[in-house]
Amino acid sequence: MKRPHVICHMMSSVDGKILSSNWRDEEIYDTFAGYFEKYHDTFTSQAWMCGRITMERDFTGGVQPEPQAPPQPIAREPYIGNKAATSFAIAVDAQGKLGWDTNETGGDHIIEVLTEQVSDEYLYYLQQKQISYLFAGKTEVDFALVLEQLAALFPIETLMLEGGGHLNGSLLNAGLIDELSLLVLPLADGTPKSPTTFEVSEYLTKGPTTRLYLSQVQQLDNDVVWLKYRFDH
Repeated sequence: MKRPHVICHMMSSVDGKILSSNWRDEEIYDTFAGYFEKYHDTFTSQAWMCGRITMERDFTGGVQPEPQAPPQPIAREPYIGNKAATSFAIAVDAQGKLGWDTNETGGDHIIEVLTEQVSDEYLYYLQQKQISYLFAGKTEVDFALVLEQLAALFPIETLMLEGGGHLNGSLLNAGLIDELSLLVLPLADGTPKSPTTFEVSEYLTKGPTTRLYLSQVQQLDNDVVWLKYRFDH
């Protein structure tokens, strides 16, 4: 299967917690806020991927979708909203809940990853916004199918996976991650039941524990450690 090279890029506390809103300290936020994007930009990639909750919280500005009745039924096949786009923001939105003002965020063209259960009204809404979409399965997301379509339909060779724990865990469980870039912040969170870097949903059968191979360790300023690992498949 031809698919993009997948680099999971994350930032966590020393105990693996990734929800920065739990840190509740303005000085901590000001100290570490720019690290994630700064080191994201050290990679050459054409796309980044997040889940619906992250997209809704950080990128849509709270916009609600405005579904419209299409003039005719819409086939469940991929739609490309901007054939000239060269950089992409990929939103995993299985049920079609995200709203958008335009067809890009931060200069990156939006691709919605959907399942076939979404309504024609939502698909027509995306078409009216010229937002690209593809289908990952009938009711559940098949990430191997997603990556195969991303490589076939768009000029995406390297993808930055920057999701919540469940999105990362789903690709980990499917053996679809090639590298891990992890910024470990000098913070001990301790929040119970808070999201971690990788989580496998109770709806999935967890595969065997994944062995990683260290490729780089770098101490950054403010006591941050940058770890890079490779996966052998």
